[in-house]
Amino acid sequence: MTRLILASQSPARTKLLADAGIQHSVLVSDVDEDAVQARYGVTDPHDTALLLARAKAEAVAALPEAEGALVIGCDSVFEFDGEAHGKPYTADVARARMLRMSGNSGVLHTGHWLVDCRAVAAGSGDETSDDGGAAPGSGATLGAVTSAEVHFTDMEPAEIDAYIATGEPLHCAGSFTIDGFGGAFIRKVDGDPHTVVGLSISTLRALLGQAQVRITDLWSAE
Repeated sequence: MTRLILASQSPARTKLLADAGIQHSVLVSDVDEDAVQARYGVTDPHDTALLLARAKAEAVAALPEAEGALVIGCDSVFEFDGEAHGKPYTADVARARMLRMSGNSGVLHTGHWLVDCRAVAAGSGDETSDDGGAAPGSGATLGAVTSAEVHFTDMEPAEIDAYIATGEPLHCAGSFTIDGFGGAFIRKVDGDPHTVVGLSISTLRALLGQAQVRITDLWSAE
């Protein structure tokens, strides 16, 4: 059976996959995001999301545990007023950002990178091996970015402080979520809402297709 590994420690991403019936396991990379960005000097939020997703996927794909599996890495970057916003980590940074975001909108970019770690059968383009075992690998290593525009309601300072007190926004790109407490402050989303959660299921389907895997092959039988 084809195995999918999520190269992310995000509970939201693994829950999203589970809710979509997609069987997977989790292996967390040890990628230093700041070091990766410093090395490549990428400043565009769109490109940064893809770069970090690729770094995470390739780091996990290099692990022995990934042999014979497909690895998907993801990373999200929020673009607001032309600036790239990752995780705020501190209450002061989150508060300053949310005060600016109140009543305004920004774009959430989620990068996806897929690495096919299955053995490639020489001269074979078939989806199954001759002995009926696992399908041969495609050798694919490819990615895509999905973006969605997020529109925020007007937020009162007291609401912002209460939200920050939950701890939820401190470790989320842009200082907000759509699938938790933060959903109360999102008026609408133009684009794939899964992108705002941190992984577009339709984008994953497209990437798997390029690796000659149907997403339905990963659906749980339970």
